[in-house]
Amino acid sequence: MTEELDARRLAIFLALAFGIAWAGAYIIYRHGALTGSPAIAPGTGITLAFAILATVYMWAPTLAHVITRLVTREGWRDLYLRPRWTDSWVYLFAAWFVPAILVTAGAILFFVIFPRDHDATYQSIQAMMDKLAVNVGRKKAMTPYDLLIIQVASAVALAPIANVIGTFGEEFGWRSYLVPKLMPLGYRKAMILIGVIWGVWHWPIIAMGYNYGLDSPGFPWAGMLAMVWFTIQLGIILGWMTLKSRTVWPAVIAHAAVNGAAGIPVLYAHFRLVTTGVSIFSYPDWTMPLLGPAPTGIIAALPMTILALWLLWKPGKFAT
Repeated sequence: MTEELDARRLAIFLALAFGIAWAGAYIIYRHGALTGSPAIAPGTGITLAFAILATVYMWAPTLAHVITRLVTREGWRDLYLRPRWTDSWVYLFAAWFVPAILVTAGAILFFVIFPRDHDATYQSIQAMMDKLAVNVGRKKAMTPYDLLIIQVASAVALAPIANVIGTFGEEFGWRSYLVPKLMPLGYRKAMILIGVIWGVWHWPIIAMGYNYGLDSPGFPWAGMLAMVWFTIQLGIILGWMTLKSRTVWPAVIAHAAVNGAAGIPVLYAHFRLVTTGVSIFSYPDWTMPLLGPAPTGIIAALPMTILALWLLWKPGKFAT
């Protein structure tokens, strides 16, 4: 871990991480944005927007990491790629299961405060299932209860592995490269700054309705700020895991687990469908999407906030 702030490498890395991702966002915007994106593989539901988000956007930080090392001849030490199973198994275990607990606790808190936003009849889910059944040519749609069981089971058992390809694209940049580079500022300043950078990096797709929809209060700036608040919290947790375990893999798995569980609370809320080609997007149709029930909402993120604050002020000792 460096002892002095390497401004040159930081500038190159950030220019690449933002430049590559935002160039991809511009292409999405120019071709129908998120809801009007054309299908690139008929019959599969894969749109241009999905393809760019899953490849160019999510992998921009890793590309920036690799290119920065090549351009500056930094070498390939301190990559945080070694699993370190003996030292990191506790963090890997926590990364697998804790996100689902935090997301569930946050969703319950949101629905307790906003009970009218809980779709107890599951009409929104059934409408989505009916639409999907028509699109794939099935005569009978899956029931809401079947979907919930599958979603919960896959979020806990499969998502931490199924989503790692995408989350590695982000974490090998943010946590493997940016965390060590900013640590000369001090742990607390570095964690907060990384969270701000990570949140701002999301802004173009938030401005196109990602996470908070197109008609949320204060659109698009309120959603942009809410995303920064969320990434500060999650960034503290992922950064702490990386520094404590001395490997990026707990952060990769925890990020994958959060992504896998984040959509489940929406199934319990009212939402509306926006169909484009063969793809279906669900958009918030409840009181305050900026507040929840997904963990990107301020109230639903409170369990994560409590954990992040504790880790920020009681970080423990880190190995160099």
